[in-house]
Amino acid sequence: MSKIKVLFSDIGGVLLTNGWDHLSRKEACIRFNLDYEQLEARHNFIFNTYEIGKISLDDYLDTAVFYEEKNFSKQEFIDFMLSRSIQLPDTLDWMIDWKRKHPDIKVISINNEPRDLNWYRIHRFNLHRFFDAFISSCEVGMRKPDPGIFNLAVGIAQVKPEECLYIDDRKMLVKAAAQTGIYAFVHENLESTQKIFEKYFD
Repeated sequence: MSKIKVLFSDIGGVLLTNGWDHLSRKEACIRFNLDYEQLEARHNFIFNTYEIGKISLDDYLDTAVFYEEKNFSKQEFIDFMLSRSIQLPDTLDWMIDWKRKHPDIKVISINNEPRDLNWYRIHRFNLHRFFDAFISSCEVGMRKPDPGIFNLAVGIAQVKPEECLYIDDRKMLVKAAAQTGIYAFVHENLESTQKIFEKYFD
């Protein structure tokens, strides 16, 4: 087994809650008295385009929510969207401490996030403390499970796939990364990921 030189990691579901998932949208429907099925249909129609950086947050919201007059403002809705991002217990703090002990390992995120949420989450939770770089769908025009985003990450890191390890909370995305030759594992909880790190890094 090659020595692992680069750690790739997802953000949502590993370090933070997911930025704008179906649970958050359900909460939004309750908070703003919206029809969930209608919001989901409109969200699914447009969100992928937003997530790869082709349209703005305004464009997304105009299609998904503000296609007709509402009794709340767009800023109120955006504030609610951002408020759904919460740091998961223990994991980020442990990861930051782990990185201090492994300065030779480069840490790069590979995540599907639209630009506004991505920027907010990186800076709100100071994710630069852990990540050296961010490969975000909104910036590279690709989203997981497209193998292109994993190949791009390996190319940017200038290492071989077998010199990389990737963690994600979704099995489908772990499988997609593994098919490109990267060692890839499901993040189930902090304890399971600690055991993986002990095996591959310590």
